[in-house]
Amino acid sequence: MARIVQKFGGTSVADVERIQAAALRVKAEVDAGNEVAVVVSAMAGVTNQLVGWAGGIGPRSDAPEYDVVVASGEQVTCGLMAMAIQALGIPARSFLGWQVPVRTDDAHGKARILKIETDELARRLATGEVAVVAGFQGIAESGRVTTLGRGGSDTSAVALAAALNADRCDIYTDVEGVYTSDPRIVAKARKLDRITYEEMLEMASLGAKVLQTRSVAMAMRYGVRVQVLSSFTDAPGTLVVDEGEIVEQQVVSGVTYSRDEAKVTLTQLQDRPGVAARLFGPLAEANINVDMIVQNVSVDGQTTGLTFTVTKQDLDRAVQVLEGAREELGFSGILADPNVVKVSVVGVGMRSHAGVAQRMFGALAEKGINIQVISTSEIKVSVLVPEEYTELALRTLHTAFDLDAE
Repeated sequence: MARIVQKFGGTSVADVERIQAAALRVKAEVDAGNEVAVVVSAMAGVTNQLVGWAGGIGPRSDAPEYDVVVASGEQVTCGLMAMAIQALGIPARSFLGWQVPVRTDDAHGKARILKIETDELARRLATGEVAVVAGFQGIAESGRVTTLGRGGSDTSAVALAAALNADRCDIYTDVEGVYTSDPRIVAKARKLDRITYEEMLEMASLGAKVLQTRSVAMAMRYGVRVQVLSSFTDAPGTLVVDEGEIVEQQVVSGVTYSRDEAKVTLTQLQDRPGVAARLFGPLAEANINVDMIVQNVSVDGQTTGLTFTVTKQDLDRAVQVLEGAREELGFSGILADPNVVKVSVVGVGMRSHAGVAQRMFGALAEKGINIQVISTSEIKVSVLVPEEYTELALRTLHTAFDLDAE
């Protein structure tokens, strides 16, 4: 007997028929003799509708009440899923975040899970009952409903699996697993049987939409084996596991991209100690996250150029903040460019193989793709290129690193 947490995303529970189909997947695990807890998202599109209604009332001044509204989508799905499972002859009961309880901090709209009290859930699982838990929501010490932010149901599922010491957390979505690249762009992309936590974390943070970054980080921290698979086919999925479970690693496991990048360049910035701290301090105070950073060599010892990236959403605000500090920072001009994309190659095999960056840069150069900014970590190399080269860059690198399907 194994203990399994199954999580169904919005597309997997988009209507009653899909909820009933998901319930059959729950039944299959129960029939196999496993203990099953289920975590559900709101039906596809419902959270956006709730956010729109809340916004129609007025500015989001009362964050706790906002959370009460947007958390209601999961309550509906939770009850419907429990009913669908019961209709198959399996005992089931729904649990909202506060009923488990899933205890969080009080950062409404982006709360973090502090603890999940699982005694009651574990008792019911041991009797053969399926526990259906509303994802995305919890309860603060104040007793108010909280939400975990967009994609929070993945985090709920992994946290519940960790708290229950589950053998596996199955994330059902609208794709069959984790691919070497976006199959909508790279026709030769292939599904991976396994991928490491670190690789998945990098890919999620670099633009891959399969899993939410926080959920992967939590899975890695607590050693939760996660499987990504489709609600709509019976094809095997992709296991996200510890590096030790993968016998032979490829140098590069995937090529991913993010269109949510904008480039900012400051020209003739005064080159003196502390200028970078004074530059990025106001951006941090404005909650603007800075990613790739490159500083040019100061030829005359007086001025330099500095380039960095922010999200497209933050671009106008970043420019505004920097303009306000122009006199203090002493730079000549600001060049803002939203027409860029970040393309990355990811693989734990990079740790033991040299020449990855050279192969990447050479492949792009052969296609006439100019690299604007470069950043690296132990298992990834990212470059910023003009947005119009997105598809060409992905396909080129996918082939260059021998990832094409046979």
